[in-house]
Amino acid sequence: MPRDPRYDVLFEPVKIGPVTTKNRFYQVPHCSGTSDNAPDANTRMRETKAEGGWGVVCTEIAEIGDTTEFWPFPSLHLWDDADIKRISRMPEAVHRHGALAGVELGHVGLAAGNRASRTPPLGPTSRLTLESVEPFQSKMMDKQDIRTLRQQHIAAAVRAKKAGFDIVYAYAGHGLSIFSQFLQPSFNTRSDEYGGSLENRARLLREVLEGMKDAIGDTCAVAFRFGVNEIDGDLVQGQELVEMLKDIPDLWDVNISDWPEDSQTSRFSKEGFQEQQIAFVKGVVDKPVVSVGRFTSPDTMLSQVRRGVLDLVGAARPSIADPFIPTKIDEGRVDDIRECIGCNVCASGEMSYAPMRCTQNPTIMDEYRRGWHPEKVPPKGSDDSILIVGGGPAGLECANILSKRGYEVTVADARADLGGRVKRESSLPGLSEWVRVADYRLYALQQLDNVNLYTDSPLEAGDILEFGMEHVVLATGAKWRRDGVGRINLMPVLRGDEANVLTPDDIMDEAEATGPVVIYDEDGAYLGNVIAEKLVKEGHDVTYVIPVPEVAPYLALTMEQHKVIARLMELGMRIERLKALKAVHTDQIEFACVHGGPGLTLPLGTAVVLTSKTPEDRVYQDLIAREVEWPDAGMKTVSCIGDCEAPSIIAAAVHAGHRWARDLDNTKQHVPQFLPMPLAQ
Repeated sequence: MPRDPRYDVLFEPVKIGPVTTKNRFYQVPHCSGTSDNAPDANTRMRETKAEGGWGVVCTEIAEIGDTTEFWPFPSLHLWDDADIKRISRMPEAVHRHGALAGVELGHVGLAAGNRASRTPPLGPTSRLTLESVEPFQSKMMDKQDIRTLRQQHIAAAVRAKKAGFDIVYAYAGHGLSIFSQFLQPSFNTRSDEYGGSLENRARLLREVLEGMKDAIGDTCAVAFRFGVNEIDGDLVQGQELVEMLKDIPDLWDVNISDWPEDSQTSRFSKEGFQEQQIAFVKGVVDKPVVSVGRFTSPDTMLSQVRRGVLDLVGAARPSIADPFIPTKIDEGRVDDIRECIGCNVCASGEMSYAPMRCTQNPTIMDEYRRGWHPEKVPPKGSDDSILIVGGGPAGLECANILSKRGYEVTVADARADLGGRVKRESSLPGLSEWVRVADYRLYALQQLDNVNLYTDSPLEAGDILEFGMEHVVLATGAKWRRDGVGRINLMPVLRGDEANVLTPDDIMDEAEATGPVVIYDEDGAYLGNVIAEKLVKEGHDVTYVIPVPEVAPYLALTMEQHKVIARLMELGMRIERLKALKAVHTDQIEFACVHGGPGLTLPLGTAVVLTSKTPEDRVYQDLIAREVEWPDAGMKTVSCIGDCEAPSIIAAAVHAGHRWARDLDNTKQHVPQFLPMPLAQ
């Protein structure tokens, strides 16, 4: 199908200093959770985006020296010439597909722990370091430290040029840069020429940018990444800085600070949410501007370009969810785009020192390790038929990949609608975009003629044996427990049949809560606080009880915990911490202090309990028990996947479904592991 001519402008080349990108699609720097620890995996992930049509593909931060080492977070390195060979794999790979390669040089200053290098962290003044609970404090940089940092940054830029990069960044965004720390009066209280006025506070940044231009500007574009409200949240000073430096960088990569604000989840922001803050930049500079906004719609992209908001459509999370967005727009396949749902599971990988993952794209970071491609699957290896019981995220993904491989697939679900937990959870406040996980897969399945979808079709083991299909996959999900068993209580504290106790399943099935509502959230993720928000908005008096010091600790990994806590406080919700569920009575609920102090008793109409889940694997177990009957039924294998096997996040369910579909008749079992690589000496 030809490209819609409305989108032709998105495929225009853009000159960036001495280089030119083939189109306006620009993958801005973002973390991978592997970096130098798995250079082949990292390189292949970036190359896949270049193959998918992105005109520019950038790395994550590349450290410029041992005073900016932030172990255990994985990062790239350009400390010395020994690092060039390793990092050069990435530009070589993306160049094969006609894309430009960008590298983000960085010194994170106060955010560096320097745990491995054992050198003092550096800062404009001596302060407690950021991003750590350890009592580390920075050294106030003297003039020699400033000269050394400037020299290291320019030397790293030269190494980047030698490695083959086309665009080289100076990074002053997200509150994680020595430059942004010098810019902010709250960090920079110096009285010399590097402190005081904005001109002085920007001096180090200017010197580095000008030094980079002199050293590599003949063949490489020098980019500047900057949060427009980076200077203590003051947009006015941000505008002044843009005016001050407008003629130096070849590219302005602008966003809002800090990282959680730049990467807001869909629960708290919509597509294009940064426009109001960053739109002024294009009116000040005459160089190309790139920005982000969780862009998934080509119409939104086109609008921002046509209205002069930006020149290049920046993306991190959307390019992870679908590395082939540009190609799909170019080929007139807009409906095939696998849209980012804004859940920030990608960031949770980095935050937990693990390879990046994605709810929508199960192939991310497995392109090299498992040989998975986001758009290509191997053809079927037999004429076997497959029955998938359960149409949730695991079942739909499994069916999607199997059908694309050419297998005959039948999906049967007991509910009236396909989508499973995704369909149900997306009806809760702030989670509407999550339905894309089901919608994308259902749309893909509806385009194929080798898949049959059945709803309102509960199946028992006997029914399945009568189907006579060679492979049976149980993707029947899990249910929330009613007995209070979880991390704290390892044995039941409830009978499980209390009339005034509900689970999230009941809430999503529209069960009515009455009287004072108490939510006990041991899950620690999003569902408890989303349900709390729903019930408060419905007029209920809600008390939120947790057994830990902080609300929703998992959401610190998705960088939205602070917004969730603020939302609950705005709703006037009472929050009780460090209390574990003890007992539920007719009109009250009891909690014990987790540290042995005084307990808590609250009046109760309805308790909503989130502790743990039980896999819905009864049919699977029944089939296993009847294995002797398989040959007569023509069955070869019975498997369970997703929450039915091990309850987890939606991304894990999607990955499990994808993996089963890929592994069917796959004789290649060896999977290269993510192996740590030593730092350059």
